[in-house]
Amino acid sequence: MAYFLAVIAGYLVASAIATVEVLLTVSGFGLTPSLGDVLASIWMDWLGMVGSYLPLIALALAIALPVAAKLRRWVGGEPLPWYLAAGFVALVALHLIMEATLGLVGFASARSMPGLLLQGVAGGIAGWCFCRMQGAQS
Repeated sequence: MAYFLAVIAGYLVASAIATVEVLLTVSGFGLTPSLGDVLASIWMDWLGMVGSYLPLIALALAIALPVAAKLRRWVGGEPLPWYLAAGFVALVALHLIMEATLGLVGFASARSMPGLLLQGVAGGIAGWCFCRMQGAQS
């Protein structure tokens, strides 16, 4: 259950960040979207990327979270920093691997360093959710 909630949280945040970043770019051209436009765009992207970005995030976290758990057992320490780092690295690596293997950046927000780091923050939020849910299940 913790894994699925982490995937959903990571997806919702990463997708929303990507949408807002694109809308900020559009507003740089003199078109200022209303709050309603922003919320509608986020909603449409949540629905529209569920078949592409959600599975990629699920795969990235399916690798990163167990690796973090194993490393924590070997090295020690509190779980939260391990899962925050795992989620962050998972989403950053996802975009870098897609660029290296496919020769393209699949999501516009990951084309810039700030955008890529914000995707990592979304992954960190997924890691935080995973850690909190793990604690709630124990």
